[in-house]
Amino acid sequence: MDLDTGAAAIGVLADPTRRDLYEYVAGRPDAVGRDEAATALGLAKHTVSFHLDRLADEGLLEVEFRRLSGRSGPGAGRPSKLYRRARREFAVSLPPRRYELVGDILAAAFDRASRGDDLDAALARSAHDEGASLAGEATGLPPQPGLDDLATVLASQGFEPTASDAGLLLANCPFDALARKHTALVCGLNRSFVQGVADGLGCTGVSACLEPHADRCCVTVRSQERPPDGQASSGGE
Repeated sequence: MDLDTGAAAIGVLADPTRRDLYEYVAGRPDAVGRDEAATALGLAKHTVSFHLDRLADEGLLEVEFRRLSGRSGPGAGRPSKLYRRARREFAVSLPPRRYELVGDILAAAFDRASRGDDLDAALARSAHDEGASLAGEATGLPPQPGLDDLATVLASQGFEPTASDAGLLLANCPFDALARKHTALVCGLNRSFVQGVADGLGCTGVSACLEPHADRCCVTVRSQERPPDGQASSGGE
């Protein structure tokens, strides 16, 4: 989710009336009508209608139309406009964080390991495959993608890449809290993931290298055939 969409949706909850309405609808087992919400919260119906529609406009609530009487046909009355919590998830993190991505990688690695793969290899391959899959979803790329294209994809995941003489410096770690607690594991997954993005895009001569730094991500993307200090360039090995 882009920052504008997430911030706009969550921002509407700053209004206490909208927040109370959202919490009420979210806590109900079935879709809620305006009359019910107005009665439950002691609000005027026109106030409830305005705020519920605003929540729906921002994607926090979903709307459906149904006759509450359960009857159909002539004389059954008009369908009521009902609201329920949207299935879509909203999250805003500054700086950007992608902890769910680590969860996906670990789950995929567990599946591989449960089938007999070596755990370390399963972790590296799962991270590399996740990066390659993300790259496969990229559109509008030139026939021979370069570092600028790689930077665009990595930026979408919160890495905040900046160009350097050697390649790309990644100013932000999307897995920061986990990397601090489980440094070797998460930084290794991070490197394999970034390499997977580069390989999936078809960027040649690009290596994701582990170069820990206090003020940025542990991975640096270098534009060369071999990374320094004999580090392997393949994300899946």
